[in-house]
Amino acid sequence: MKTHLISLFLFSAVAFSAPVSAADPKPIRALLITGGCCHDYGLQAKALTGATEKLGPITWTIVNEGGSTKNAKIKLYEDPNWAKPYDVVVHNECFADLADADYTRKITNAHRGGTPAVVIHCAMHTYRTLAIDDWREFLGVTSRKHDHQARYTVTPTAAAKNHPAMRGFPEKWVTPMDELYIIEKTWPKTTALATAVSEADGKTYPSIWTNDFAGTRVFGTTWGHGNVTWHDPVFLTMIARGVRWAAGRDN
Repeated sequence: MKTHLISLFLFSAVAFSAPVSAADPKPIRALLITGGCCHDYGLQAKALTGATEKLGPITWTIVNEGGSTKNAKIKLYEDPNWAKPYDVVVHNECFADLADADYTRKITNAHRGGTPAVVIHCAMHTYRTLAIDDWREFLGVTSRKHDHQARYTVTPTAAAKNHPAMRGFPEKWVTPMDELYIIEKTWPKTTALATAVSEADGKTYPSIWTNDFAGTRVFGTTWGHGNVTWHDPVFLTMIARGVRWAAGRDN
């Protein structure tokens, strides 16, 4: 996998290009937004790019900003056309304390305008103190807290049976040690693809889903806390297929 440094909109990014094959000649142009609190984002980026390139040609641009803070802004979003060069944007950031409505709408407006997305783990708690619901409507779920780390049993729903992102997903998947996010609300156009049961309250919560955000595809999962999850082949394949599905590559 070829790696080189590029400069876009006054921020540093890393681009990863997978080889082009005759069967899938047009690479997916993917953007990963990552950084913030609580996780090993360098390792996660490497695992994500490695998993996706196994399924077909893909060119990654990675923006890792914000250090380990819970309150940071990504410079990229200053450009109103920030999402236009990409077929899919992966949000794997964790800025839980940032509550700037105008800033957040710079993100959601791009997706409302048609750029598909994949949202992972702490993206669901990013901007969680916002008074407005734009980000939550985009995600397809509302969550503000999670259960303790454990090995949770994940069960696909009926909707997962024929969904491309869930191809090959086992009938029961036991996660590595991970966090179960408590989903307060699923939005009207959200479809749960897999669920897990809280050990604390005994309730069942979506943990993998799709969302139709104003006609834009969004694929989401709350799994992905620790490095052990990012080494798990079931998780990585599910994420990689989710990226391809969101980008319109349903094979």
